[in-house]
Amino acid sequence: MCNFADMIFDKDTAKKTAEVLLQINAIKLSPKEPFTWASGWKSPIYCDNRIVLSFPPIRNYIRETMGKYIEREYGKPDVIAGVATGAIGIGILVAEYLGLPFIYVRPDAKGHGRKNQIEGFVESGQNVVVVEDLISTGKSSLNAVKALKEANINVKGMVAIFTYGFDIASKNFEKDGIRLNTLSNYENLLEEALETNYISKKELETLSDWNTNPSEWNAN
Repeated sequence: MCNFADMIFDKDTAKKTAEVLLQINAIKLSPKEPFTWASGWKSPIYCDNRIVLSFPPIRNYIRETMGKYIEREYGKPDVIAGVATGAIGIGILVAEYLGLPFIYVRPDAKGHGRKNQIEGFVESGQNVVVVEDLISTGKSSLNAVKALKEANINVKGMVAIFTYGFDIASKNFEKDGIRLNTLSNYENLLEEALETNYISKKELETLSDWNTNPSEWNAN
């Protein structure tokens, strides 16, 4: 039986990852003054995991945790693939930790030159694990998987730093038959934020309400 979206590595990892992401403001929670996403959604949370790259101890923790998990669950794949652009940096770090080649996948093929969508060297039939920084609906992540499959590359699964845990993401990954595991998720983030007094119980309620219906949520 295949596991799909929103499966955390383990509870301790989920707690630790949530803790460090909050510490460095890679994740910001602002129920009273929500952010506006590119999609137009209003959101009390904003996540930018690229900030991890600026903190060596934390990026090393994420690199090693992801690397050890991949090796334990998949053995060593032939190649690590990152999803452009957010996961290129962390994907390279994971590939380096494992001593593996690295490629990355663009949202679309370039309109000039060699017109690549997959950048780097990978051969037909090779085994690849995809690295992502953040999962929202899963659309862009699965678009990268589609490009790899169309190149006759065997996608073993995907690992990511964080997921919002939307139902639509779980359905999308299950539909495509892609296993996704993450270091942490929204549920564990809120637990950590409440435990450390980053948010109040009232704010917890607001943040939980948003997660159940993010496209329709209104801060008022």
